[in-house]
Amino acid sequence: MQIELLSPAKTADIGIEAILHGADAVYIGAAEYGARKAAGNSIEDIERLVNFAHIYGAKVYVTVNTIIRDTEISSVERLITELYNIGVDALIVQDFGNLKMNIPPIALHASTQMHNLTPEKVRFLEDMGFSQVVVARECSAEDIARIREATKVRLEAFVHGARCVSYSGRCYASAALTGRSANRGECAQICRLPFQLQDAHGHNLGVRNYLSIKDMDRSDEIEEMINAGVTSFKIEGRLKDVDYVKNITAYYRGLIDSVLKKHKEWNRSSDGLSSYNFTPNKFKSFFRLYDISTPKSVGEYVGIVKSEEIKKKSFYVNVVSGVELHNGDGFCFFDESGEFFGFRANKVCKLNDTENLWSVETLESMPVKNGVKLFRNFDIQFQTMLSKPTATRRIGVQVELKDKTLTIFDGVNEISEIVEIESQVAKNDQTEAIKRQLSKLGDTPFVATEVNVDSQWFFPMSTLSAARRSVVDKLILLRQNRAVATREIFSVRNPDAVYPQKSVDYSENVANSLAREFYGEHGVSDIADAFEINAPEGSVPVMFCKHCVRRSIGACKRENTAKSRELAEPLHLIYKDYYLRLEFDCKNCIMRVVSEK
Repeated sequence: MQIELLSPAKTADIGIEAILHGADAVYIGAAEYGARKAAGNSIEDIERLVNFAHIYGAKVYVTVNTIIRDTEISSVERLITELYNIGVDALIVQDFGNLKMNIPPIALHASTQMHNLTPEKVRFLEDMGFSQVVVARECSAEDIARIREATKVRLEAFVHGARCVSYSGRCYASAALTGRSANRGECAQICRLPFQLQDAHGHNLGVRNYLSIKDMDRSDEIEEMINAGVTSFKIEGRLKDVDYVKNITAYYRGLIDSVLKKHKEWNRSSDGLSSYNFTPNKFKSFFRLYDISTPKSVGEYVGIVKSEEIKKKSFYVNVVSGVELHNGDGFCFFDESGEFFGFRANKVCKLNDTENLWSVETLESMPVKNGVKLFRNFDIQFQTMLSKPTATRRIGVQVELKDKTLTIFDGVNEISEIVEIESQVAKNDQTEAIKRQLSKLGDTPFVATEVNVDSQWFFPMSTLSAARRSVVDKLILLRQNRAVATREIFSVRNPDAVYPQKSVDYSENVANSLAREFYGEHGVSDIADAFEINAPEGSVPVMFCKHCVRRSIGACKRENTAKSRELAEPLHLIYKDYYLRLEFDCKNCIMRVVSEK
């Protein structure tokens, strides 16, 4: 079984870095119709990424995962045709209208926004020809195992990064409150706002980030998730910069490789080994810890504040820390009331080696007290390191010179070329010199693991060098062409499959006539328009959440605490003119957020 590490790419250059740092595949947005409108890329840039990825047997998936209007169908068809023609390996989509478009047989992956939460839904997607399905972020290993028991399609799961508070990323808050549709790639991130929580009596219970949930980190579940059926591990972050992608990709590459070493039946899905000049550390890249006080990244814990003082115009924080601190680092902490504060270090010096006591000078005065835990959310040395070249990736090859024929073999592909020289027998043994020359694969994607020489002829080193470069270029081209020629194609498995539901509401995101026709052909008789096409009248849920505000403030009804009995419903979240009512389905542990704008 092949296991894939799938990394995000805001740009082609970031995608290339992801591959150098160990990704088996990357996902990237085209200029239009991706769920991150701010992360679009030209066909030319995507082609450059595809060509680079295919050298290593890595894949490129393009997100065409917005809902599509009727007026856009022909434009989407042209885009998909262009992507297919440049060698893209698959599309990630959420609109069933794609299945009825006039497009080439490019492989399709089912976006998590298709709400892939049950075995019945995933089995239907498999019947429809999807070759990979992104399971809902809310799926536990047990949920995934149940899906795997009922299906054979490859399962992709998010393993790290930001999460939508609404199930499967199906959220209508942005569209309802701002007119910017998340399903159209323009999410306004309503969930990250600081809301006032108000009970039924009008009592204010505090301003907090009640809907901003913790980022995902399933780094300790890799082996369990593979056993459950996951074959592709997805890192979230198509809006993230290159330092994040480098660090988190390299971090998960190491974790996955350590698991693969224990299981000979599991293999990685691309070629080449990456080497780094830094030590990956997940705590040094942006990561939200769930705390209703802030939607920001807290970073890594560094120590305990021992004292603070003001001297002249500077504020000094003395902290006991076992890690090295630097001038320019960014720090943060929570005060006694839970408020979040951050500051930048102007100057750092170590006061005492025995106690590991550091003095951190800043120009800002803050309510930091003795005993407060201090975190570092910006390590300037680490970030500076990541801003430079940090990785190489090499494919092992065997090199052989026999008579006048030079051959390079990568384990699957073989390229040979006759070296054009005069038939002049070497006066001295050139074997070692020839081996050194043929081993010089420096800035190529290859490294010579074995070099064999069996020839009596005299070879000028410059001629041999030119022949080596020629064979390497041909091998690269062969690998690229073979990747395109052998890529997966779309094929419906069961055209008569029946959709798991007889009726679908606005949350199914039906935005065009092709999607409506598709549902009708597969047994759906009652088909509502997408929220963005024809918003339902009255107050309707705009979020469906596993996250619960009552639980987060210690008032879970199922736990039946004193606070849960005292809290008068309905509860509302208020931010400026946004007015959201909270509904709680405690039996199924689901919270609905209803817009009352």
